[in-house]
Amino acid sequence: MQVSDSLRILRSRKAIVVRVVDEAPAVKTFTLRIEGEHDIKPGQFNMIYYWGIGEAPISLANLPVRSGGSTIIEHTVRSTGIVTNTIIEKARTGSILGVRGPYGKGWPLDKHENMNIVIVAGGIGLAPLRPVIKYIEKNRGKYRDIYILYGARTPTDMLYKYELDNYFKIPGVKVMLSSDVRVEGWSHYVGFVTDLVKNIEVKPEETVSYVCGPEVMMRVAVRRLLEKGFRKENIYLSLERRMRCGIGLCGTCQFGHYFVCKDGPVFPYSEVEDYLWIEGV
Repeated sequence: MQVSDSLRILRSRKAIVVRVVDEAPAVKTFTLRIEGEHDIKPGQFNMIYYWGIGEAPISLANLPVRSGGSTIIEHTVRSTGIVTNTIIEKARTGSILGVRGPYGKGWPLDKHENMNIVIVAGGIGLAPLRPVIKYIEKNRGKYRDIYILYGARTPTDMLYKYELDNYFKIPGVKVMLSSDVRVEGWSHYVGFVTDLVKNIEVKPEETVSYVCGPEVMMRVAVRRLLEKGFRKENIYLSLERRMRCGIGLCGTCQFGHYFVCKDGPVFPYSEVEDYLWIEGV
């Protein structure tokens, strides 16, 4: 790698916050404007920097949009530490954040054209999968049957409540929602989102699944999908574990012989099964 390349991938670019949406308790979506092109794909992430505090890895939460000489991107941030707490509490419309990236490998949508796709998301895990849904909606003719399975602890904890109804309207898309606990007025499934896997009706050999959520939820989802006949290489997981540098130098995100930030965060299950405990989950 040339010195100029190293500087480029480590350089933090200025981003202006143009919109903030409250999604759920301690979760907000920030729409950012970056001057010039920012070629980030579904499943990849940026390091988002709050001046004087530090940076945190945050996945892309919508498809990027070119606007004049700028790029509009969205990141959904959950308050989990000092950096994300500060962003949640202090970043407002007009605030300036730093953006370093994009990094990592995303969802292989091009590879899976003409296949069925089953999306399984838990809680904040819908954020990295939202660009997948948007991409499929824009390119609906490239894919066959689509299932969106999304659950959270309660309906209040769900993301993008203002657009969930729109997912039901995408042609050929079946949406199943779940709440872990029973809440008055909730008309969808009560229980874990992984329970809904039994309701999908596809030929596993013609289907891939994209999964993101809390790690225990992903392990259960994998087990359910395997029981359904899915191939290990056709189950993809987003493993966002302790990423700090974004380029595989610090070693904090090492997962077996992989560095999640560089070799992932999206992995086929067949590559990481030795490092994920599935049986008995």
